[in-house]
Amino acid sequence: MIHYKGSPMLETKRLFLRKMEMNDADRMFDYIFSDTRVMDHLIKGPHQSISETKARLTEITQQYESDTFCYWGMVLKESGELIGTIDLFNFDDDTENCEVGYDIGYQWWNQGYGTEALQAIVEFAFRMMNIHKISATHGMDNPASGKLMEKVGMKREGIIRHMIRKDGQYKDCGIYGILQEEYVERNAGSYIVNDLS
Repeated sequence: MIHYKGSPMLETKRLFLRKMEMNDADRMFDYIFSDTRVMDHLIKGPHQSISETKARLTEITQQYESDTFCYWGMVLKESGELIGTIDLFNFDDDTENCEVGYDIGYQWWNQGYGTEALQAIVEFAFRMMNIHKISATHGMDNPASGKLMEKVGMKREGIIRHMIRKDGQYKDCGIYGILQEEYVERNAGSYIVNDLS
């Protein structure tokens, strides 16, 4: 059985993972949602105006009332800057499986923040929520995302041809997964995240 916990505040070595707020809109628009370098790797394209970002944040913040909604902003401890988001979604109560997704502002790529946040959410899902398996996908034109998944112990399970269509073009996606038992065996006795709720 999945133990839904919502989106509690979590802490890692360099990050706080916290609920998104409406006053995050300007930063989300400037550094993530309007940046084609970031949004080209996501199904929905870049936002054209701040009003799109505000509408998306309104959707997100209204869902925090539900314990089944798991969506965090990645915030640098040192500066308090919001640099990305990460979420768990597509929960299946029969299999106790779910998916994970993330995005990070371009200027923070290749600095280990994505790995740190993903590791924390994977740990939270397995140790606190009793998730059985976590899956993730990435476009084959974005191999860096696959490498990030591998760093937390996810294994590539295959390639789904023409999984998504964007701008009239079909894209193949790699699919990765990790089981709770694999995670526990790989990280026996070590904890990298603190629940601050």
